[in-house]
Amino acid sequence: MTKLDEEGFLNKLYEVVFKLSGISKTQSYRFEKEWDGNLKKLNKKPHLVRQIPVEKDKFLQDIDYRIKVLDEVRLSFEDGFHSIKSLLTTLFQLYFNDSKQFKEDFSNHDQLLLNYIVAKKILGDLVQYNQLDHDSVPLKYNIIARSYIRIKLNGLREKEILENLKKVNIDITLPRLRKFLKEIITDGIIKRTIRYVYYGTDKESELSEVAKRPKKRKLIYYITDKELELSETGNKKYNQSLRPLVEWPTLFWRSYYNIRELNVSVEGNIEYPEFLNKILEKAATQGYIASHYVFKNLVKYYEKIKADLK
Repeated sequence: MTKLDEEGFLNKLYEVVFKLSGISKTQSYRFEKEWDGNLKKLNKKPHLVRQIPVEKDKFLQDIDYRIKVLDEVRLSFEDGFHSIKSLLTTLFQLYFNDSKQFKEDFSNHDQLLLNYIVAKKILGDLVQYNQLDHDSVPLKYNIIARSYIRIKLNGLREKEILENLKKVNIDITLPRLRKFLKEIITDGIIKRTIRYVYYGTDKESELSEVAKRPKKRKLIYYITDKELELSETGNKKYNQSLRPLVEWPTLFWRSYYNIRELNVSVEGNIEYPEFLNKILEKAATQGYIASHYVFKNLVKYYEKIKADLK
């Protein structure tokens, strides 16, 4: 782990803030541009990531200014989460939900598939986001987003699908899951099949030959040999319109919620070194939760120092 003194850390912190300032500017512009070209008729304004202007000298020398900028970064992390949520909500509650625009853009078959494809792309890629938001995407599409790859590879039992959902903090009853699985089967995405598993042999000599035979157990699996692929015409339309929007959350998440440069150890004559270094340990983990935690607590750290100056 890199070791820095107080001055070195402040410069490193400025570099990270400056990097985030640039990403927020370019990614917000890209998101808004794609939104205006595809979804503006349904929802005039998405939630955008705020801009973070930062002046180097003031950031390094003025603790009040530094606290203000760090808190703006914290809020921008929340903006990013809500930008993704506004996209999912607009797609699933407005665009996919029987909108005239959707019907004009895609055939009935492609309309059905797009719900699953978009959920799989966004929620499948962003597990941590999915742990925090269960409302924007209808649950049956989320089930496929979480389990499609494993269903396609080996098939899954109901218990395994429930366990997959619990990993993103979705806890539903077995009867409710079966209801959704039935709908997904009706949509032609998966199939239900029976597999037989043989287990255990009784080797006690006094038992009959029948008792010694392996026991057979019937298990229900959900499988698919179906690729989630649009028609040639639908895929062309998707690439021209929705694809940049659907890919934006993953690109944004992986670049913006990555502050690993702050995973350093600060040494020397500094205030509250244990508190600061404990905060910076979290920067080793990529994602919204860790990034938000680091900047929220950096604000507290400098507020603590500011209070001591009075």
